[in-house]
Amino acid sequence: MRSVVVTSLGLVTFAGFLAPPVHAAPVESAAAVKRPVAEGYGGAVATVDLDASKAALSVLRQGGNAMDAAVAGAAALGVTEPYSAGLAGGGFIVYYDARKRKVTTIDGRETAPRAMTSTAFEGIPFDEAVTSGLSVGVPGSVAQWDMALRRYGTMPLRQALRPAIEIAEKGFVVDQTFHDQTQQNAGRFADFTTTASLYLPGGQPPPVGSVFRNPDLARTYRELGIRGPAWLYGGALGREIVATVKKPPVRQGATRNVRTGLMEVSDLTAYRALERPPTKVAYKGLDVYGMAPPSSGGSTVGEALKILEALPKVGLHEYLEASRLAFADRNAYVGDPAYVDVPLDQLLSDGFAKERACLIGPRAMAHPAAPGSPDGSYSSCSTSQEASVPEEKKEGPETTHLVVTDRWGDVAAYNITIEQTGGSGIVVPGRGILLNNELTDFTFGPAPGDPNLPAPGKRPRSSMAPTIVLKDGRPLLAVGSPGGATIITTVLQILVNRLDFGMSLPDAVAAPRASQRNTAATQAEPAFAERYGAELTALGHTLTDVPGPPAGEIGAATGLEFLRNGRVQAVAEPARRGGGSALVVSPRR
Repeated sequence: MRSVVVTSLGLVTFAGFLAPPVHAAPVESAAAVKRPVAEGYGGAVATVDLDASKAALSVLRQGGNAMDAAVAGAAALGVTEPYSAGLAGGGFIVYYDARKRKVTTIDGRETAPRAMTSTAFEGIPFDEAVTSGLSVGVPGSVAQWDMALRRYGTMPLRQALRPAIEIAEKGFVVDQTFHDQTQQNAGRFADFTTTASLYLPGGQPPPVGSVFRNPDLARTYRELGIRGPAWLYGGALGREIVATVKKPPVRQGATRNVRTGLMEVSDLTAYRALERPPTKVAYKGLDVYGMAPPSSGGSTVGEALKILEALPKVGLHEYLEASRLAFADRNAYVGDPAYVDVPLDQLLSDGFAKERACLIGPRAMAHPAAPGSPDGSYSSCSTSQEASVPEEKKEGPETTHLVVTDRWGDVAAYNITIEQTGGSGIVVPGRGILLNNELTDFTFGPAPGDPNLPAPGKRPRSSMAPTIVLKDGRPLLAVGSPGGATIITTVLQILVNRLDFGMSLPDAVAAPRASQRNTAATQAEPAFAERYGAELTALGHTLTDVPGPPAGEIGAATGLEFLRNGRVQAVAEPARRGGGSALVVSPRR
């Protein structure tokens, strides 16, 4: 495998100030078809869904900025991608403020109720925990939207919600992905009266090509816009959510063991979104910004990049080994920083990267890789840590990601989630919203000393990795993906493809993927195994299939690249998850 140097890329210079916002135009005013790549000027967006991309684009075209459009797009994804996003979920935003030339982040991660203990999930089968009130975390999305718009946006929440309300009222056309995800969840959806009524009309998933409407969600969004976030955080909507968590609407005769939850209205009242400094690493002359703990995305992507930078060459073997080592350290050290002393600076330091990099030889290392000692004293490859083998969790397409930029050069990379595809499977009566199952991201235990054990008010560790790359202080790339823990390897591989292997961003996103997360075997898409399997097997790697669903697919990325002379390229998947949607405000100046 060859080593390729980073190419020199021109960047755009932005200037100007935001005019007062006007009302967003109807979504259908943005004439567009679903394409994975778009280039142009004045702003751009990429999501997994055409309707959500059009919602965000309509905000840009009517004077809104990137943060306004990101919130509008996220709310729209709560309608068209309800199994991955929604107001009862959470997420992370990495944001570049062009006026201040500064990157910041907004943490809207869900929290555990105050009644949760470190042993709350012990002895409970994972699948049983997923479909329960016990797994529902205190939602963070609405508080995150509110903070994002107040600090960096130009429009009120009620205005940002309008495109999503219109989609929910008028409906969207069911595609194969929506149908398949409904079918995959049909068994558990059928066990809740409210969920079956909404997503299994007539007892079956909505057919491909039909129009799906969610009038309850439209009313919920509209009332949220009028009443504001307090309606959720301690108000009537919050009380309805708590009541559903404590007494899920289980169908009479269902045999599923649905555990009740621990959430109280006081947990909602106490919730706060948090603005946090991003992670930052220098990589081959570029500055790579990501999401700090409680996400492990920024730390693990950043550590792997620093390990790669310390190596004499970068190929697929080195990519897999750097990811293996970074995951060993992630599992050992990363958790909610309000509860765990995360050695973030050391995990991202040059000294630690060099100590870890010297473990990478010409052949795959023995499994499992032991965590290193990020203690500030680095001199050799030796490690005294004991290797552990974390329990493997099936990783699917859960979560979603969008990227937006505006005509001023602001950039948002935004991961939104309700955790598992379909969340907890529980729809709040009369509200059209699925509750999350975010608390299953905690370590179930028993695992003494694990940084990710549950605790009252704690945020579970995440793998979401919205990422922005700057060159000379200006945006060059923005990228992110869904996919559970494979989010980290997807973002890392796209960056390596683009920055080390010299691929264009569309090619870097479309390229076949493999994911090594300190596991005995590396999950690989069929095209990756076919193309590189023999070479990597000869180096001691073991490749295995991606179980899915959908089988054989890792991630569903979206990205932006800033080209020369003010031109921006928006990129989504050409095929994974049914293909995504990239749009620009104008193809010409």
